[in-house]
Parts: sequence; C-alpha cells; structure tokens
Amino acid sequence: MSRKVDSVKDINDSKETWRLAVRIMNVWSVMNNKGIEHLEMIVMDSLGDRIQVLIRHDHLLKWKEVIKENMTCIINNGSVYNNDFQWKVCDHSKKFVFLGGTTMKAIELQNIPPKGYFFKDFGEILQGKCKTDRLEDIIGAVSEINHIQSNTPGKKVVVSVVLKDLKGNCINCNLWEIYGSKFLAYYNDPKNNGAIVILLTHAMVKDDQVSNAWSGSKLLINEDIPEIQDFMSKLPTNEQKEKPTQSANSLSNWSGGSQYSPVERCSSKAPNPEKAYECSCGQKVEQPIPRYKIEIYVSNGESKYRFVFWDSECAAILGMTAEFMHNSMVENGEDDSMVYPDELEMLLNKKMTFRVKVQPTFSQASVWKLCDDETFVKEIENDYIVEDNQSKTEYAKLVPNKENLETSAQTLSASGENDPESIILMTPAKDVVIADKGEEVDFEASDATQLSGTKPSKKLKIEPSS
Repeated sequence: MSRKVDSVKDINDSKETWRLAVRIMNVWSVMNNKGIEHLEMIVMDSLGDRIQVLIRHDHLLKWKEVIKENMTCIINNGSVYNNDFQWKVCDHSKKFVFLGGTTMKAIELQNIPPKGYFFKDFGEILQGKCKTDRLEDIIGAVSEINHIQSNTPGKKVVVSVVLKDLKGNCINCNLWEIYGSKFLAYYNDPKNNGAIVILLTHAMVKDDQVSNAWSGSKLLINEDIPEIQDFMSKLPTNEQKEKPTQSANSLSNWSGGSQYSPVERCSSKAPNPEKAYECSCGQKVEQPIPRYKIEIYVSNGESKYRFVFWDSECAAILGMTAEFMHNSMVENGEDDSMVYPDELEMLLNKKMTFRVKVQPTFSQASVWKLCDDETFVKEIENDYIVEDNQSKTEYAKLVPNKENLETSAQTLSASGENDPESIILMTPAKDVVIADKGEEVDFEASDATQLSGTKPSKKLKIEPSS
C-alpha cells in the first residue's frame, strides 16, 4: 500500500517522516560571509500552499545538480523548524530542512499548478500594508530613471527607477549591482525601444520602495513570458511606444568642464586626448574615454562655495555619459572643448543636500553624496535651523577631521541584503567642529543616519566664550 501524501499546510515539528508531492517554484544559492554555500527553495503542493526549504552545505553536492525549477517531485523525510529566516518568501510558520535520509523522486504531477508569481499590489505597498520581513514579487512599467550610480571605488552599482502599475500607482525600485548592470545594458542597447516592463522576484519592501534581495531575486526585462506580455498589452498604446526617460538631479550653479580618462576602469587623466599612449596602469590606450568634472558654485543664503562633481555623480545628474554628450556636440559640428552643452543649463537654481569632503587647500569641496528629495531637504533645514537666542556667527561649521576623512562603505544587513535607504546617505565619520570664535570641539555624528530613520540628527550649539 502506497504511503499517504501529506499537505504542506499540515507540516509541523511533530515528526520527520513527511511525504510531500510538490512543484519546485524557485531555487537559489546563498553564500554567507564565510564563503559557505547552501540552497534554498520554495515548493508548492496541489492546494497552492507553499513552504520554504533549506538544503545545508553538507548536503549541497548531492542535490545541487538534481533540483530544477518547475519540476514536480515526491520528497520523503525532513526536519521541521520554525521559519526564522530574516527574509521570508511565504507565509508558512515552519521551514523544511533536508536530512541525510531525505529522498526525492522526479515525477509528473498534473494536479499541481504551474510555476507562477505572487505579485504585490502597489497600492498596498504605498499604504504600508506589507510585512517588513517578507520578500515579494513585483511587476511594473519603468516610467523614469531617477538615479544611476556607477561602479567606482567605494561605491556599488545601483540604478533607481520609478515603476508604475496598471492603476497608475508609482513606487521607487532600486536595482543593486548585477541587477542594476543588467538593466543599464538593456536600456543602453539601441535595439531596445519602447516601454520597459520589469518583473522582480523576491523583492525587499521598505516604506514605499522596493529593492532586489542579495540572494534569490530574479530580474526579467521585457521577456517573452505571459505575465510580462499581458502587462505590456494593457498599457496605453502611446506608453507602449515610449522609452522611459532619465531625470536630472537638482543643483544650484555650475562652471567647469570635462576631462579624459584613459581606460574604463582607470581614473587617471590622459596626457593628450588626441593621441594613443600607454597608461600608468600598464594598459595601451588607443582612444581615451571622456569623463565629467564639473565645478558648481552652491549658495546657502549669502554664502557660496565651490563644489566639484566627478563622473558618476554627473552621469546620474545629467542622465547621459560625458562620452555621449561629447560625441553629440561633434556630430553637430561643435569641436571647441570650451563650449558648454545646453544640457548643463538644467543644473541651475535647484535645491539639494550634499555630503562633501572639504579641500581647503584648493578652496573647494569634493561631492561624495547628493540628494534632491524635497522631504529630506526639509528635514535637514529643520534639524539645523538657527535658534532665536543665537546669532549666525555663533553657529559651528563642520570640517572633516584630518585623521579620519573616509566614510564607511554601503552597509549590508546581517543576511547580506541591501538596504534601499542607504542610497542617499552613508554613516558619517567623526568630524571636528570649528566654531567661528576659534574654539575646537570633538563631535561624533549619529551612527545611524538614514533618509527615513527615527533617530534625529544632533543639533550643534556652541556657546560663545566669555
């Protein structure tokens, strides 16, 4: 007599002799910070109930080449524990763990629904109706690209886009590292025109924005699958033909120009942009790559100071590379390098917040981070407002500590997930506060500065000396 098949919804920790008839919906590899790999997957039975499954490192070789997404199978025996994953993919309170005695047999099971997606409604995300420890599937049309950060020393690739659903609801979506690079490769391919619909699985949801998970997320762009094609067909005809635009970030005033960098991964300046040469990094350069360097005079009240913006920040602000802008000018018959493109006019008369490294020797500041979010700008203004009983000259000025000019890198959570809020700000380093009256005071900034954090920034108040 054949052994009875158990339902996924009935799984508990009372035994290990479970027999499951399931479809493998998703499978992914996870590497911890010690370089140890394990597998995780989601299985679903004929009733549509799902459970998260763990295959530990010591059983990895046995199962890694056997398990395939969308296959149906019979699984026998496994340990059951509380679902303590930091990020959960389904609602089941338990997780199923393979044992040495676990067996799995591939078999055709027609009664189990095919592999599918469980999309989270944008309206629920905007209303905060989502679990903070839950990973969701997301689908939407890209309406705008509002931030691009290239892979430079100390920075990870991240592309921030605005996704719109069929009801007109919009959320921000942050694509990190390989996900951001994949999107940019598709977007910059001249063969790809029209609307861009993306499907992101296992997306982290926080506040009103989503981000790919460090492990397990899959990014599908305009692929020929029913979910994406059905979404595309329901877009208005004019939107189906429109390629999403890149927004320009906001700044105050500009002056400056561009420079040439020899090779893609080297930031040293080319000695002559017209001639081939050997770079200091050892590579032979036939044609240098134009890169941005723009000097912007930023004003605050009656004061102004010179800020220097480098290639990655400028590309994000202007929505185009220096090479593209340079080639466009040449194609239009303009070969004078001192003529500034019209696109730079969009940088005028805007308000932003900045994180900078002050370089007093050159009377300038090098921009590390920038943000034009109106809400955050208002928060900064409120946090550092001048109190009524204190004159402007008695307020402190922040100057980087010469002993610690480095900021901490973009952080990962304990499970290796990227925090979408860390795009805007990084944890500040220790500064030295220099008062206008010549006093010097140590100041340790808040160690959890975030765009939407609950810990307010410290207000600085230097009492006038007697």
